[in-house]
Amino acid sequence: MIRPAAPSATGDAADGAADGAADGDDGGRGADPACAHVVAALSGDLDAGFAVLYEAYRGPVFSTALRLCGRWAEAEDLAAEAFLRAYRALCGYGPERIAELRPRAWLLTILTNVWRNGLRTAARKPPPGPLEDAPDPPDPAEGVEDAAARRETGRELAGLLAELPAAQRAAVVLRHVTDLPVAEIAEVMGVPEGTVKSHVSRGLARLRRLHAEADPPGRRARRGGAGHDDLEQGGTR
Repeated sequence: MIRPAAPSATGDAADGAADGAADGDDGGRGADPACAHVVAALSGDLDAGFAVLYEAYRGPVFSTALRLCGRWAEAEDLAAEAFLRAYRALCGYGPERIAELRPRAWLLTILTNVWRNGLRTAARKPPPGPLEDAPDPPDPAEGVEDAAARRETGRELAGLLAELPAAQRAAVVLRHVTDLPVAEIAEVMGVPEGTVKSHVSRGLARLRRLHAEADPPGRRARRGGAGHDDLEQGGTR
């Protein structure tokens, strides 16, 4: 069972982070800090190195899976399948290929490919139930009231993301939940950086419209003034 190593915040990114997605500013996002350590571990011993890879990336892999598919149990299955496929692939890699590996982008590419394949399969099946069990990964230190508010926000965000086309959903999640730079998202999605920026910009614009339709100003005021900014704060730390 895949569980996040730490809570993936639905946090406090400023509006500038969302604007940066459209204009190319990566807003402080940078290279994968665990890359060198993970690659060195994999180069020394595959099984021990895979354990290092798992510990380094299980959090972002699970959080990405959760926001892509919108259901906790499905996210666990999706993340587990991605790690299984990664291990099988590594068993066939030689030292040179491992040395050149960019593990975070590589894992998330596997994850998004598995998710897209699942979408094609799901299109031939009856629709699943409502998106009602997709809270953010829990924070053991938070209080009951905060946990309840986070669960409601997570459910709303899952429903809104599910309305986006697959490419826009993946780009928005990788940008504002997984917190990847545009160049790395382009690598994961296999598209040019300009296409990533377009997907993120259009996805956020559509989320704003959907959120406004679901939460008109009168209702928002009664609830205490939450606005569309909450959607753009989903996942950056």
